[in-house]
Amino acid sequence: MPFNEKARLDPSQVQDRRGMRTGTKVAVGGGGLSLLVVLFALLMGVNPGDLLNTADSTSLTYDPYIGEISDLAAECQTGADANTRQDCAIVGYVNSIQAYWSDVFADQGIQYIPAQTVLFSGATDAACGYAYGAMGPFYCTIDQKVYLDLSFFDSMQARFGTGGGEFARAYVVSHEYGHHIQDLLGILETTTGYESQGPQSMSVYTELQADCLAGVWISHAVETGYLSQVTDQEITQALEAAAAVGDDRIQRQTQGYVVPETWTHGSSEQRYYALLDGIQTGDPNTCETPGWSE
Repeated sequence: MPFNEKARLDPSQVQDRRGMRTGTKVAVGGGGLSLLVVLFALLMGVNPGDLLNTADSTSLTYDPYIGEISDLAAECQTGADANTRQDCAIVGYVNSIQAYWSDVFADQGIQYIPAQTVLFSGATDAACGYAYGAMGPFYCTIDQKVYLDLSFFDSMQARFGTGGGEFARAYVVSHEYGHHIQDLLGILETTTGYESQGPQSMSVYTELQADCLAGVWISHAVETGYLSQVTDQEITQALEAAAAVGDDRIQRQTQGYVVPETWTHGSSEQRYYALLDGIQTGDPNTCETPGWSE
C-alpha cells in the first residue's frame, strides 16, 4: 500500500458530510460549473437536461442515503489507517498534496492558502450552488473547497473499467487541487467567462494544466512523507484514470460518436499526456503556470 504507516494524518483538512440529510434549492448553471454538470452527468448516466431544467424553477428536498457518519478525527490518524480505509486515504492524499504545494509556494515567496475537501453522499450545499453526485468531483472557487462523492470512483470503475485503483483516486483529488493552485495564482480569473470549446480552447487548457499540476505532485508525493512509494503500477492507474475521463471517450461511451468542437476538458490522449508531462518533469513550470520565478 502507498502510505507510510507511521505518518500522522491531519483529518481537519477534510470535512465529512456523508449521510447528512440535505434540503435546499438547486442552484446549477453559469460558468465552468454548468460544463461540469453536463460532462459528469453523462459520465454518471444522468440526463444533464433534467438537472438544468430542474435548477431553473424547482425547490427540491434531496434525501440521500443515510449511512454511518464516520468520525475522521478518530478513525484517520495514521498512514496505517489510510492503507485500510478509502476515506482515510483521501485524507492522506489531501495532506500530502497540500504539504507539497505549501512548500513550493513558500520557496517562491507566495502564501499558500489550504483548501478543505468535502466528502458527501448524494448531495450537499456548496458556495457555488448545489453539489450533486452526478456532477462528479469539482473545485469551487467561491469557498475554495473540493467536493467529492466517493461513489464517483465506483461509477467510474463500472462505466470505464478504471478508477478503482487507489492511485486513480489520488489523481482525481490532485487534479482538483490543481484547480486550487490555479485559483491562488489568479489563473482561473483569466479563464473565467470563456465559453470556448474544442481541443484548443481555454477551457480545455485549464483542465489540462490541472492534470499536469496533478502529475507534478505525483512526482514529489513520496518526498512529503505521507506516501512510502509510488510504483509504476500506481502511476499507470493514474494515467488510465486521466484517459478515462477524456471528452472523446465519454462522448463515445454515452452518445456513440465524438464531437471535438464541444470538448471542455480535453481528449483522452491530451489528458494522458498532460498528466504524464507533470509526472516526468516534476516541474510546475512545465505546466506553463505563471507566477513562478524562473
